[in-house]
Amino acid sequence: MREGNKMQYKKRREGLRLVLYLFMVALLVYVTVYMPTPYIIYQPGSADVVKPMLSVQKGDHEEKGTFMMTTVSASYANLVMLVVSAFNPNAEIDQKQARLGDKSEDEYAAEQVYLMSDSQSSAVEAAYHEADVPYSIVPQYLFIFSTPEGDEARKNFKPGDRLSEVDGQPVTNNDSLSSLLKTKKVGDVVTVKLIRGGKPLEEKVNLIELRDKDTNKTRPGLGVTIATMQKVESKDPGLRVNFANTRVGGPSAGLMFTMEIYNQLTEGDLTKGYQVAGTGTIDKDGKVGPIGGVQHKIVAADRKHAEFFFVPKDNYAEAKAKADKIKTGMKLVPVNTLEDAIKYMDALQVKS
Repeated sequence: MREGNKMQYKKRREGLRLVLYLFMVALLVYVTVYMPTPYIIYQPGSADVVKPMLSVQKGDHEEKGTFMMTTVSASYANLVMLVVSAFNPNAEIDQKQARLGDKSEDEYAAEQVYLMSDSQSSAVEAAYHEADVPYSIVPQYLFIFSTPEGDEARKNFKPGDRLSEVDGQPVTNNDSLSSLLKTKKVGDVVTVKLIRGGKPLEEKVNLIELRDKDTNKTRPGLGVTIATMQKVESKDPGLRVNFANTRVGGPSAGLMFTMEIYNQLTEGDLTKGYQVAGTGTIDKDGKVGPIGGVQHKIVAADRKHAEFFFVPKDNYAEAKAKADKIKTGMKLVPVNTLEDAIKYMDALQVKS
């Protein structure tokens, strides 16, 4: 073989090696970082001060301590995360399907947004009730959870869309939408106005046939699962509660939202100068409900040096086991109601 041919052969072989090497590197990166797995990783999230998340215009804003909501970090796992989590005593690996059920990731995310909004409404209502503030409930818009009725609905709607108008008429709740659609028939085209990702959007939608499971009767519909978003408003505009974007989903901040709202609605500082964390759903009557992931929230609160942690009574045993394991000095306070939590804070001496 001539010298020139040998050099060309050597260069081609080296080029092939380089291509193969780059391919193997790209494959390794994809498998370890980008390739999805059927697992999700839960671990301690954050303990965030609630006060910056809401405000009452004419409320008493003086606080020497803080009320903190706690969160769980949930990540759809890649291979690297799975390996790292195996050595993390505070990480929990679970099947993704156990979290999502029969929902898509987008549908699950939309559901969490709705649950957070509903939790905020319940917190305001519970605080108004406890503070004897007159209020009313005002429907705002329709929120789209999912599009279970086939390709036609999925073409026009996405989970998380806000529906505000149909054929130029405002629809703020299920009743107003139902009344409007009763005047239509299957196959009619309606114009809907949506807000998606903060941007207005207009769609032409073919009404499809829906069948009532109880009566077996059919009716025209949009083919989406919806819920009414509502706002709880004080009769006194100065006592209305405004929320900032918390960028957190789910209902479990309800109790701590309520504590902060009640503190601003009433005279004095309910925090008494302490760092108070907690978790728990809330209903309009002030009942505190259990939540998931309490063991992770205990760790999150401990990392922020919380002195007290309000926990639903149904979650107390699990919370206590984790608190003992990490040897926290934080005091766990089991509660069934908002009144339980308020009475506990009222009984504390002001921190010197």
